[in-house]
Amino acid sequence: MRFEDILTEVGVFGKFQIISLLILCLPRVILPLHFLLHIFISAVPPHHCAITSGGQIGNLSHEDLHIYIPTEEDGRTSSCEMYSHPQLSNRSKETANSFTVEKCQHGWEYLRSTFTSTTVTEWDLVCDKKGLNQASATFFFIGLTVGSVICGYLSDRFGRRWILLVSFLISTIFGILSALSVSYMMFSLCRMLSGVGLMGMTLISITLALEWTDVSHRTFCGTISSLSWTAGYMLLALLAYLIRDWRWLLLAVTSPCLLAIATWWWVPESARWLLTKQDFVTAHRYLSTCAKMNGKQDFQLKISPEVLQKIVTVECRKYNFWDLVKTHQLRKNTLCLGIMWFGVAFSYYGISFNITSFSLNPFLTHFIFGAIEIPAKIGVFLLLDRIGRKLCQGGSLLTTGVFIALTSLIPTGMENTRSVMAILGKGFSEAAFTIAFLYTAELYPTVLRNQAPFTDADRDLSSDSSNRPEDRSMPAESSPNTSHGPETMRHVL
Repeated sequence: MRFEDILTEVGVFGKFQIISLLILCLPRVILPLHFLLHIFISAVPPHHCAITSGGQIGNLSHEDLHIYIPTEEDGRTSSCEMYSHPQLSNRSKETANSFTVEKCQHGWEYLRSTFTSTTVTEWDLVCDKKGLNQASATFFFIGLTVGSVICGYLSDRFGRRWILLVSFLISTIFGILSALSVSYMMFSLCRMLSGVGLMGMTLISITLALEWTDVSHRTFCGTISSLSWTAGYMLLALLAYLIRDWRWLLLAVTSPCLLAIATWWWVPESARWLLTKQDFVTAHRYLSTCAKMNGKQDFQLKISPEVLQKIVTVECRKYNFWDLVKTHQLRKNTLCLGIMWFGVAFSYYGISFNITSFSLNPFLTHFIFGAIEIPAKIGVFLLLDRIGRKLCQGGSLLTTGVFIALTSLIPTGMENTRSVMAILGKGFSEAAFTIAFLYTAELYPTVLRNQAPFTDADRDLSSDSSNRPEDRSMPAESSPNTSHGPETMRHVL
């Protein structure tokens, strides 16, 4: 008996699944608040060398600045150089620019009309140290990479629910410490560790939501979960507009993690996972709760923990990372999905982080980039089950590339047109991201769902494999009739 058969007895998509889905949407709202936070807390405001220690940008007029600061070819004041000696104001600009220049000696003055404080102004991450500004974002994404490995493995070993709580705690603690950082190194380290917890929230929230539903409702659940990301995306634009200090903004986007911790008590463990671990009593308890909330009162009379154990018919071994590359088909699948995810993430974040190159202000640009995701995700919901995952995935990625290319080719003077092309490209990149999450999660086996891109090592492990002809092959190693010694265990899938 497949898990879907048991799920039919308790209700495939009733009150229990709806409440669980709504609770698990909260982590998805929190994620973009941190994933895209670098855009605002590490923004680089206009700046130039400080004339004296403690000076402000408004102390001198633009013309008077030419006495101390050289100008670039485009007429803008230099950001990283100053004259070694003040130049007479009655000399021409060309004559003044011929004098000896040097690097900033007294720090920098920043235009604070848009942001009162960022990590750039806090630690002067400009000019020779501008690479450190981008490095802080790199550290954060390194944390996400590490978190995808660690949290994925731990959730498959110890359960989705408890590792989700650990992820909440890590994100909260190191999010607060990031806001309280007294040095650049402390900030970067805390952001990296915060990324570890956030990736755990990413993986487990979507996995739990999908593992409690049947195949026919997965597209809907995946779309709703993805729309919660969009809500967080647009919320970040509002918070950044209202809170211009980076420390307070960091605290503001971290505070929802406390609410997530409070709602964790109502998050159910995955019954699929519990059955793979032969914990029939706990699995039966959650299934009974699901049946009761969905109005299936006769479940406990028909199926007991002992019955669950007896109806288990599929036998397989424990899985690990090696199984992703053990056969030719698995190696091909893992490689192809890895390439796909690189293209999806590279295009999505490449557009999302570039909000200062268009005609709108950064807050409005960010908000529109989030708003365009709503029709994109509705389109995914309407088309995904009609034309298939592969065609949707490939088409959305190809269209994203076309719009990115058009944005690059449009002349600089046509800012409005470039903005429209970028917004459309952002919409299709989000469609590709939504499909990738749903498609990948559907192809995971229960015992490896959080560890790998995807595998069809056992078609029975993938709950909707019967609907996809490309997944109907099963390597010999994964045959239900194959014994694997002490590693063998029986479970419902």
